[in-house]
Amino acid sequence: MPKILIIEDEAAIRRVLVKILSEESDTYTVTEAEDGLAGIELIKKEDYDLVLCDIKMPKMDGVEVLEAIKKIKPEIPVVMISGHGDLDTAVNTMRLGAFDYISKPPDLNRLLNTVRIALDRKELVVENTRLKKKVSKKYEMIGESAEISQIKEMIEKVAPTEARVLITGPNGTGKELVAHWLHQKSDRSKGAMIEVNCAAIPSELIESELFGHVKGAFTSANKDRAGKFEAANGGTIFLDEVGDMSLSAQAKVLRALQENKVQRVGSDKDIKVDVRVIAATNKDLKKEIEEGNFREDLYHRLAVILIKVPALNERRDDIPLLVEYFADRIASEHGTAKKSFSDKAIKLLQEYDWTGNIRELRNVVERLIILGGGEVSEKDVKLFATK
Repeated sequence: MPKILIIEDEAAIRRVLVKILSEESDTYTVTEAEDGLAGIELIKKEDYDLVLCDIKMPKMDGVEVLEAIKKIKPEIPVVMISGHGDLDTAVNTMRLGAFDYISKPPDLNRLLNTVRIALDRKELVVENTRLKKKVSKKYEMIGESAEISQIKEMIEKVAPTEARVLITGPNGTGKELVAHWLHQKSDRSKGAMIEVNCAAIPSELIESELFGHVKGAFTSANKDRAGKFEAANGGTIFLDEVGDMSLSAQAKVLRALQENKVQRVGSDKDIKVDVRVIAATNKDLKKEIEEGNFREDLYHRLAVILIKVPALNERRDDIPLLVEYFADRIASEHGTAKKSFSDKAIKLLQEYDWTGNIRELRNVVERLIILGGGEVSEKDVKLFATK
């Protein structure tokens, strides 16, 4: 049942709005607040699906109320109620996040149409939030070993800060999961998390990818293009395999971290950026520094916090939990019943040499589910889990 809050200091206008909404639908629950302060207190205590808010009120005007709502519960659509002299202000409130505005005295059809659309929009926002939470499950960190528990504790401490983090560990261990957890648990979680695989981008294109370019900067630059740092503004940029970045690109990343500015390739114009940098590598960056492949000053900028993700062979106690998790996921993806693994099959998997780490385990579990019996047995593991 949709709950609507009316914040309006004129009792007559409140009565009109309540009458219109009540006659439109007996499913609406309408609450009244006589000023902005009272309205904010109600919003702190209750969940509303829509707020109708006057602009000119004593104690706290509508613009201040709107700004407060967007901080407390940004998902609530707010429709502003404007008098004839408030139209310019009403239009400006749209830039501050108001859903729409209606003029006094309220037109019946205009009001009801706006209310319906706003309530539909609220449902979409709630559903989108639910889907985002569902999607984020793919970044779950599975495990209860001492090594994984320590990483989880580190994330809880570090994520709410602005500290840069360098994640190290072999390929396939789940460094990207750590990066996503850091972002999702940070104050930047509502912003974008932009991932850049530095090893997958040719050295001659990495600078354009990171910082963008202007038209004519090089042969195929047919138009201006923003880079990943600009795309991550207000959020997080994840530089995966940062050890593979060219020295030229490293110098520009260093400048971006020092000055919070970037320059597109072919331009000398500074663009301000506000990003948190998380980096990851499977290389020994100190060794790379000694060999002249990585800048020491950049290393110290990136490695404010170091998180080492262990190889799967170092956390074998987590293998039963990981097998269970992957079996669930694979059954869901394939639309089939979940297969169980015998105790002997699990024990054998724990003895396996996991050179490919978590990524390899996931592939082996899928292979065993497809090729194994009704319950995956020790014999199935011996037959199908070989390299």
